[in-house]
Amino acid sequence: MNESTARISALHLYPVKGCRGIATATAIAAATGLALNGVSDREWMVVDQSGQFVTQRDIPRMALVDVTISADALRLGTTGTSPLVVALDPAPVVSRDVIVWRSEVAGHDEGDDAAAWLRAVLGADVRLVRFDRTVPRPCNPEFAGDTGAHTLFADGYPLLVTGHASLVDLNERLAARGAPPVPMNRFRPNVVIDGLPPFAEDHIDTIEVDGVLLKCVKPCVRCQVTTTDQATAQIGSEPLSILGDFRMDERFGGVTFGMNAVVISGVGRALTRESRATVDYRF
Repeated sequence: MNESTARISALHLYPVKGCRGIATATAIAAATGLALNGVSDREWMVVDQSGQFVTQRDIPRMALVDVTISADALRLGTTGTSPLVVALDPAPVVSRDVIVWRSEVAGHDEGDDAAAWLRAVLGADVRLVRFDRTVPRPCNPEFAGDTGAHTLFADGYPLLVTGHASLVDLNERLAARGAPPVPMNRFRPNVVIDGLPPFAEDHIDTIEVDGVLLKCVKPCVRCQVTTTDQATAQIGSEPLSILGDFRMDERFGGVTFGMNAVVISGVGRALTRESRATVDYRF
């Protein structure tokens, strides 16, 4: 393996799958991804009446839903609306099965008030569910191996790692085409690494930072959410179109940007923005 040093330039978590993320200077490395104030990444999810998960692929307006967390509550808000406040330690709620891609997962329905708020904001008959931690959801062992990794409502893995230089390279290609740049929030990463060459993350085996060891296990195939402006919910064609020119991975049937990762050791320790990271590669 080859080793290099980089730094963590950004940390983000997304308490509600498909809604806006939270940029943070520090976060706890949990087995299920980053956590803040006891709230984990993708701990909540929006579902339709059949329990099927709903994201910006279905309702681009989800990009406009702000998410904040405090010591006792999750808050959702949009411009011109009163916020939805969901207690972190609620009374018992209704349990139900929900679907994330091909996984049937246990969740707790957050009730009619939350459903009514979402209906008013998103214009769809949907409900808010919280992951049932009594029923763990293991990651695909084909890629996670015997790490024992598990996740909540993420697509498949607890962390997404991207490289800052990869975005710079992508935006240079967009500029050459006469297209405007895109921000990193189009890719909804958890951990952004600076100090590596463009797309070096494709070859990362492990990242050691702040006493936490992360392992990259699978390239992240990108979808139409990357074409949704996270500030306006307007949909375009980039960067998915240009990624198709140079980032198509036939093994996974799509274009890739970033790497899915799992936590190998250091669960419970804090990751801090600007920390130095040691990166080991596999070639």
